Amino acid sequence: MPTLTIRGVIPPMITPFTPEGAVDLAAHAANVQRWNEAGLGGYLVLGSNSEAVYLNEREKLQLIECTCNNAASGHLILAGTGMESTRETIHLTREAAGAGAHAALIITPSFYQEQMKDDAQIRHFQAIADASPIPVLMYNVTKYTGINLSPRAVGILSEHPNIIGMKDSSGSIPQLVQYQKAAADGFNILVGTASAWYPALTLGVTGAVMALANCAPAECVRVQQWFGQGRAADAEALYRRLFPVNQAVTATYGIAGLKYACALRGYQGGSVRSPLPELSEQQKVEVKEILREAGLVG
Repeated sequence: MPTLTIRGVIPPMITPFTPEGAVDLAAHAANVQRWNEAGLGGYLVLGSNSEAVYLNEREKLQLIECTCNNAASGHLILAGTGMESTRETIHLTREAAGAGAHAALIITPSFYQEQMKDDAQIRHFQAIADASPIPVLMYNVTKYTGINLSPRAVGILSEHPNIIGMKDSSGSIPQLVQYQKAAADGFNILVGTASAWYPALTLGVTGAVMALANCAPAECVRVQQWFGQGRAADAEALYRRLFPVNQAVTATYGIAGLKYACALRGYQGGSVRSPLPELSEQQKVEVKEILREAGLVG
């Protein structure tokens, strides 16, 4: 397959739910249409911030189709298709391709964590890539899985012609450098958190999939634009201003905080799906103040 170079900022899109817990496709479509105006490089459907683990297959495919139907031309559509078994991952990846996804982002299987060492991960990803009709990227998110792909594993997997990249959500700059050294030429290493965005740009990274881009898409894009224009000081200053917001909508308040931040900025946040807890009124006050200090709300 031809090499696909991934550039720009990609949000792992929130999934708006009604108060009753149903997927709100109209709200999702409205969000995509508004994100189209932010200069993003594409969209990730069914990421961790999409509450994908709480969705059934029908809902997943509906969200992919809705995204494809509303995304502006030129936007890359990634779909999170990782399941615990290789067989089910291949099935969902093929279904996602049929729904319009351009590439699949596949999380490391982790339930039987002690047996999911590098060699098991390598076999898993190679088998999926062999069977997938669309390019495959690996998703390394240790805080959720307890799995951390080694540079050795990344190096081996990067040689597969249908494995075109990875999203690394560790936030570790030293590990990012090790991945870059180990990976084959042309392999896309995407930053998975806004906390590492500016440092990663200085190391030659050109793409990111990050939660903050849901509620501050244009600002995340601007960090990269300014850096590329030689305005490094401006890019760093904006990155530092956004840093507390990213901390709030990821580690501190989680997906409920991210959705509330989106709502404050005019997007359709919707409810979270049980058993995730909603924010308390005091937490809402705190999130709003963090956004205010960053200049994102009045």
